[in-house]
Amino acid sequence: MAEIGFYHLTRTPLDQALPRLLGRVLAGGGRAMVLCGGSERVEALDAALWLSSDPDWLPHGTKRSGSAELQPIWLTDEDPPAEGAPNGARFLFLLDGAESERLDRFDRVLDLFDGNDEAALAAARRRWAAAKAAGHALSYWQQGARGWEKKG
Repeated sequence: MAEIGFYHLTRTPLDQALPRLLGRVLAGGGRAMVLCGGSERVEALDAALWLSSDPDWLPHGTKRSGSAELQPIWLTDEDPPAEGAPNGARFLFLLDGAESERLDRFDRVLDLFDGNDEAALAAARRRWAAAKAAGHALSYWQQGARGWEKKG
């Protein structure tokens, strides 16, 4: 079973919060797969990560750029195949309410959702309930004045 952290965005938008979380994964020697809700988000994140200033270097790729196995961060809107992430990632980021049938292929899953969007909150609650019923270890993080605060 995967360890799933639900990340409730309340203070900064996704395009500012995600680079910092990805930077932590890379700093620890990890690899990440970012599963987006659509191809438009993949393209927007591709551009945003190249322009990120915190951290200022987030090497990544998409299907368009190719060579997933060479990319420490892989951006996609496709669930990984049965054997796992194409870049060997052990961290999975879920954005835009994206869901994966392959959570068990990852050590840690980070489900980021917009706390200012009632529909996103309701969808996150449904994903929490489903993950709990499936037996995954869950944690809940919320943005606070000093950064991410673990709430449960």
